[in-house]
Order: sequence, then structure tokens, then C-alpha cells
Amino acid sequence: MAEAKTVTVRQTGSPIRREKDQRATLVGLGLNRVGRVSTLRDNPSTRGMIRKVQHLLEIVE
Repeated sequence: MAEAKTVTVRQTGSPIRREKDQRATLVGLGLNRVGRVSTLRDNPSTRGMIRKVQHLLEIVE
């Protein structure tokens, strides 16, 4: 079987003074602190979550 693709993201912005749904999205991505890194499966639902909080994240190559 082919290996599942992954995407690695790093949190660069603080969730303070953000909407509740954006904070919940960060928690869903496994992030809750600036500088934290999370490796996730690359699928449409994960990409949608990343897009929702893209101003608080950077994608690590």
C-alpha cells in the first residue's frame, strides 16, 4: 500500500483575542502554543482546517 501523505504545520500566531472557532480549530490540529509543530495527514478536511487559520500557521517543508 502507498504511504499516506503528510503535512507539517507550525503555529506562528497566538490564539488570544481570536474567535472561539479558530481556537478550537488549532486544538483540532494539535496546536495550542506558539512554536508548536504538528504532523497531520494531508486530506481535504485537514487542508480546510489549515485554510481557516492560515494567518496563524506556516507550513514546514
